[in-house]
Amino acid sequence: MALKTINPTTTKSWKKLEEHFNNVKDVHMKQWFAQDAERANKMTIKWEDFYVDYSKNRITEETLNLLLELANEVDLKDAISKYFEGDIINETEGRAVLHTALRAPKTAEVLVDGENVIPEIYSVKEKIKDFTNKIVNAELKGYTGKAFTDVVNIGIGGSDLGPAMVVDSLSYYKNHLKTHFVSNVDGDHVNEVIKNLNPETTLFVIVSKTFTTQETLSNATTIRKWFLEKAPDNAVAKHFVAVSTNIEKVKAFGIDENNIFPMWNWVGGRFSLWSAVGLSISLSVGFENFDKLLQGAHKMDEHFKTEDFDKNIPVIAGLLSVWYNNFFNVETEAIIPYTQYLNQFATYLQQGIMESNGKSIDRSGEPINYQTGTIIWGEPGTNSQHAFFQLIHQGTKIIPAEFIGFAKSLHGNQDHQDKLISNFIAQTEALLNGKSKEQVIAEGAPEKLVPFKIFEGNKPTTTILINQLTPESLGKLISLYEHKIFVQGVIWNIFSYDQFGVELGKQLANAILKDIDEKEIVNKHDASTLNLLKFYKNLT
Repeated sequence: MALKTINPTTTKSWKKLEEHFNNVKDVHMKQWFAQDAERANKMTIKWEDFYVDYSKNRITEETLNLLLELANEVDLKDAISKYFEGDIINETEGRAVLHTALRAPKTAEVLVDGENVIPEIYSVKEKIKDFTNKIVNAELKGYTGKAFTDVVNIGIGGSDLGPAMVVDSLSYYKNHLKTHFVSNVDGDHVNEVIKNLNPETTLFVIVSKTFTTQETLSNATTIRKWFLEKAPDNAVAKHFVAVSTNIEKVKAFGIDENNIFPMWNWVGGRFSLWSAVGLSISLSVGFENFDKLLQGAHKMDEHFKTEDFDKNIPVIAGLLSVWYNNFFNVETEAIIPYTQYLNQFATYLQQGIMESNGKSIDRSGEPINYQTGTIIWGEPGTNSQHAFFQLIHQGTKIIPAEFIGFAKSLHGNQDHQDKLISNFIAQTEALLNGKSKEQVIAEGAPEKLVPFKIFEGNKPTTTILINQLTPESLGKLISLYEHKIFVQGVIWNIFSYDQFGVELGKQLANAILKDIDEKEIVNKHDASTLNLLKFYKNLT
């Protein structure tokens, strides 16, 4: 077995953490700040252009030491080595987990089944670069000789969420090509995207490892039919490219074999934006910026792989998550980026985190008797302050929040930036300190309103302040969360890189689709499902 199988609740450190939790669970963080003038400095990590302050968390130095002891007891260091070295840590699917290799330098050596995969990775990167430059510079054109103006990415899950999030996040760096994403099998979605497109100037990128994914193939087929209403059959080869391993099916679709970009089974879908799955990113912002994204991710990889755990950003982030999830019984974490550019970031991380660590069976195949995956949600600030922050400030739940901000704006409006960052900092201060009864009374609140205006405070936050949003800094940030997922999974003794939980619904959907297509319902269903099916069939 590649990863060790250690139930965390049986470790000495876990028992110590349980005892420690009972001692600190009701303490207000303000008390710890008052007792230690150096607390903020001790609990801040400065690395490259990142400033990570985790001092506003419900932890003491003892908490941190015990969490680090837990990391050592489950042998996180060994797991990290196996992760980067290509061991079969995705054991249920018999695969290595090597999205990190996709951003490794050309001189690196990463072995899969005894073969160094780096030369192959760089061969594909060269192909992405060449294709991107030819499309952007109008060396490759559509079937009528017109330059491309639009790119449509057709995929779902990791073949959509990652590229869509990055393209949106880096829209400041975009070139003249307009980028669109089609994912949902909802026919209204695909038709809304294509209704204003010109088939003569649109490039379609189909992303599907097996080229059999129902949603992706349905959308691709619908788009192909729409395209061929105006274009000849042989034009498909000029307007459609694919990222896939199923070369025969792609060729049968009409795509030129030269326009097929490979994928690897040692890269999970939700971690695949660094591969040819990111072709739409490269087309949108140019290959140089795509490469900078990869370089940034690699820098975070090196930090995670080599830095001591007490100064290691993904390790600390993962340990804090375990602390809240397993000791405070916190179920959700909010991710609040203070930039509109990252408005899809929490959505992207929902898949990355919840699909990875939403598991109830441990690495021995036994049911788990402790909490694993956390529920991830969030929206950009300051919008979120006027939406769900009421719940975080005065609700009955503890909701740890990670605040992500960028010190320098991209367009340079300093007045707006100062207001944005003042909110960014003020919210974490308010969540820490709250507002006491005495303060409310001193403000002159009517007596009957006093209880309603009290803020308990003691709400945990971690602040990640980055110099500026660049392709490189975004790469670092995404990589940070990838490694946080890994840390959580190692401690919870689960396999983070399979996703069997998404398959049952797909299988049942195929059976129900047959019942919809046929005159009679032939498959067995429960009474509720049967009624819904009959109601739908009667309407259609």
